Amino acid sequence: MNHSIPALTEKEYFIKQLTFIDDNYQDLNSLYLSSTPLKERKKDFLSNYVSEVEKYITLCNQAPAEPPLRKVLIGTKVTVLFDGEDDREDYHICLPDQSDPDNGCISFLSPVGRQLLLKNMGEQTSLIIPSGQLDVVIEKISYWDKETG
Repeated sequence: MNHSIPALTEKEYFIKQLTFIDDNYQDLNSLYLSSTPLKERKKDFLSNYVSEVEKYITLCNQAPAEPPLRKVLIGTKVTVLFDGEDDREDYHICLPDQSDPDNGCISFLSPVGRQLLLKNMGEQTSLIIPSGQLDVVIEKISYWDKETG
């Protein structure tokens, strides 16, 4: 007998995520401020993120099928293409307590996670890393269900 919990739809996942963020807003904002260098901080970081997720949920409500993800959100898998190369890397953007960098799960508050969050499909960006700068293109964004991979 299979007692597994059915996977959440994208819409259900993002609604649950908004509830989590709302319930933990102060803690998440404090983590953001403590983990982000002053010059890299963005005004209203979490509020802007919540607004983008709400826009996506609204699109889900209007479309007969879930619309494609066009922005990197928490709970997505993002594939980046390294500029000038045919090399790609996948990152799973997650909440801080789900972080597992060895398996490609990076917190949205990590240096790379912060830089990828809310980037658009096809957008070219430069990721600042300890060894310098990596120029990448956001090649693919998809919903990532941690339970099913």
